[in-house]
Amino acid sequence: MIPDGATMTALFASGRIIDAILGLVALEAATLVAWRVHRGGRFALTPLICSLASGAALMLAVRAALIGSDWTVVALCLFASLMAHLGEVAWRMFGGSRGASDPAMPDLRQPGRPVTRRA
Repeated sequence: MIPDGATMTALFASGRIIDAILGLVALEAATLVAWRVHRGGRFALTPLICSLASGAALMLAVRAALIGSDWTVVALCLFASLMAHLGEVAWRMFGGSRGASDPAMPDLRQPGRPVTRRA
């Protein structure tokens, strides 16, 4: 069943559409964490959580703009997204493993080591 125009307008004007999307992001995060815990997946949780947090903060910024919040709220959400993104980048460059997760990232702890390129 496709919602009518008035319903969609109300969902966007109230920001509830973003709430629904954030719920799906939270479900995705919980599912991936549970999979990692119970199945012993090989993916690292830190960059995953940082990436999801960055996207969630961007969606909160959109929600704040949709409902007419003060510009400082939007700016704070954008800043939170930036910090989460930089946390992921820093983890990948300086703190994470360079195995199967991202072979193209240079190992900055070993100067002179050639960087592998993806095919």
